[in-house]
Amino acid sequence: MMGAKITTVVCLLLYAGIFYLFNFKMLAEKMFIQPETKIMLAAAENKVPTETIIIGVVLNGEARAYPLEYIGYHHQVRDTVGGEPVMVTYCTVCRSGRVWSTMVNGINEQFRLVGMDHFNAMFEDATTGSWWRQVNGEAITGDLKGTMLREFPAEQTTLAEWMEQYPKTLVMQPDTKFSDRYQALDGYARGKMRSKLTGTNAESWQPKSWVIGIEEGKSSKAYDWNNLLKSKIINDTLAGKPIAIIISADSISFRAFSRMVGNNVLTFTAQPDGTFQDNETLSVWNAFGGCTEGTLIGTRLTPIQAYQEFWHSWQTFHPATTQYK
Repeated sequence: MMGAKITTVVCLLLYAGIFYLFNFKMLAEKMFIQPETKIMLAAAENKVPTETIIIGVVLNGEARAYPLEYIGYHHQVRDTVGGEPVMVTYCTVCRSGRVWSTMVNGINEQFRLVGMDHFNAMFEDATTGSWWRQVNGEAITGDLKGTMLREFPAEQTTLAEWMEQYPKTLVMQPDTKFSDRYQALDGYARGKMRSKLTGTNAESWQPKSWVIGIEEGKSSKAYDWNNLLKSKIINDTLAGKPIAIIISADSISFRAFSRMVGNNVLTFTAQPDGTFQDNETLSVWNAFGGCTEGTLIGTRLTPIQAYQEFWHSWQTFHPATTQYK
């Protein structure tokens, strides 16, 4: 009798411990807390090292940069850029950075991190309790199921290259309360972690290998990061549209562009000095898509949204994707 009581008490304590662990201690929003003090400094006052990898966004002429390892811990950072309310998001398990409008049906919505689905971060809105995927902004449960958040273009690059493009940018500074949390992600941005969830495969086309993903209408394609590192530029066609993917001399900043200039399709070749030359006019282009020498000087290539992501994530959320080989 006494043994049964002891067993019951132990079971209740165990249940209480598990309940506390998963509903309080391990609740997503309590594991990855929002910054209490969001400090944005001008480039001249910035304290973040310029080799830091950032997610950059420009809206209505205003540029802002968010260090990847800071937003990687917080998972989302709320801000206003160029008058637009935004949610800058990052999922370290998918290696997916996205910038979403927080306006939903005319309401500047509040979102909280609630967990993962297919290893991707999930957010719950305060108004309807619908759950939204970080990677594509889709509500997958609740009253708003099927609704899509509006995405804003963003770029993943080093802070140095971002400042070169946008010298008046504001840069998110670390919230010192979370210094130890940021430190835990030190090396993540450059693929130096070895965690099963957030580590990187050095080989190509492995679950945790890096790919560049591009969508064009209903078509999507993944490009191997190692291939891009080797070739410096990839000329391709996706859904009938000629595109180019370029990696900078720093071997980490990347961009994608349309290869159409007027009615002409250009084909680019990487040069030893880090520039690119088109085969058709022999004009010289920089990594920002601007022509600096030749008959097309002053012309700018049209940017295309491109994402760096783990292969397992891109494949999961783009099941019909093709692979560039």
